[in-house]
Amino acid sequence: MATKSTQTILMVDDNQDLLDIFADLLTAKGNYTVVTATNGALALERCMETQPDCVIIDVKMPELDGYQLVRALRGDPATEHIPLIILSAMAQDRDKLIGTLSGVDRYLVKPVTPLELIAIIQEVLATDAAERLRRMQHLAEEEI
Repeated sequence: MATKSTQTILMVDDNQDLLDIFADLLTAKGNYTVVTATNGALALERCMETQPDCVIIDVKMPELDGYQLVRALRGDPATEHIPLIILSAMAQDRDKLIGTLSGVDRYLVKPVTPLELIAIIQEVLATDAAERLRRMQHLAEEEI
């Protein structure tokens, strides 16, 4: 089986300009292959097609919002293992809690620098599935 030379990031945001900027920066500074989608439904398709190593998701999007996309990806055995990051302007504690409980590895508030984003991507890529599951179970227990 051939291995990928670079890791693939799926970036999902309804702002095409932001997608273009981050795709260029992640490619240049992080040496990632970047695939983009402008809504949650398209992101699901792209996720199945490309099997990315990580998905970065905005919350407010048409068709499926970011929380719905996270739940769909976590609920599918083909994608449940993929590290997920929410990158959103929604900065309230409630928003962060909903995002975290929906199953993301990290919840980041815009704006972030490219270097911060690359560091978080590297962190979530280094987290194995067992650790991700332990963290989610711990969060669920705290909320009960």
